[in-house]
Amino acid sequence: MKNNLKQFVALLCSAVLILHFVHIGAVSLNAQTSFEIPMPVASGTRVSRNNNAEIDYSNVRDGYVMVRFLQRTNLAVRVIITGPGDTRYQYNLNTDGRWEVFPLTSGNGQYSISVFTQVEGSRFALAHRVNVNVTLVNEFAPFLRPNQFVNFNRTSRVVTVAADVTRGSTNVIDSISRVFNFVVDNIEYDFELAANVRSGYVPNLDQVLQRRRGICFDYASLMTAMLRSQGIPTQLVIGYVGTVFHAWISVYSTETGWINDAIWFDGAAWRIMDPTFASTANSGAEAARFVGTGANHRATQFH
Repeated sequence: MKNNLKQFVALLCSAVLILHFVHIGAVSLNAQTSFEIPMPVASGTRVSRNNNAEIDYSNVRDGYVMVRFLQRTNLAVRVIITGPGDTRYQYNLNTDGRWEVFPLTSGNGQYSISVFTQVEGSRFALAHRVNVNVTLVNEFAPFLRPNQFVNFNRTSRVVTVAADVTRGSTNVIDSISRVFNFVVDNIEYDFELAANVRSGYVPNLDQVLQRRRGICFDYASLMTAMLRSQGIPTQLVIGYVGTVFHAWISVYSTETGWINDAIWFDGAAWRIMDPTFASTANSGAEAARFVGTGANHRATQFH
């Protein structure tokens, strides 16, 4: 059975193998409190720019930078963020001049934000770089706002759905459970997308809701966006289940602190689980045996 489930996990998550890979202050962490989603903005107060790219680091205390590429090109452009402890995150950057948001999830310390342009094949050249010292306003700052991997705004359908799903919720844990159950009950695994997904794939969350289908990256990003839109700090986690690349979430509530690795509430206790497993593997029972205490989940990235 365990070997069968490992093969099942490999099939579910093979798509992500080719991926490259707030200020809380007066804002309550209780989902019942009126919450205005804090949106990233290129404030222009601290900017580093050359002919190739512009990096706005005005709001690093809130856990993000914004980057845009200034040249038109058909070649690939990448953003690499190196943070404290030599953590390294790599992203694709659009080449149509739009700002994109990248989180600073490695805590306080020195970060290097670099933009690289493709020269030929796998060779890239440095186009621009800025080093910044970051002191986050609090540990939740990077995990309440949209970013490239968790992309939404105040008018996104994902925000409206989250508000509907959590309406009448009595506390944060109730809201988390409602969102989790909604995603599990309404999103099916997209085997066709998994078989054909290309490098650089990033979830389009309103499209996922419309199609009601997605891969593990979509599941995790969707749930992350829904919870963040309700003021609940949520990490989109990328790592491994066994030897398979996978995406899941961790969430925070004042009642429990950080619920790490993945979540499933059985009415009595939080258990290790994630939305992809729960929606596809016999309502989670077989997956729960494989996931067990969480030893098979190994996080490598937080977004």
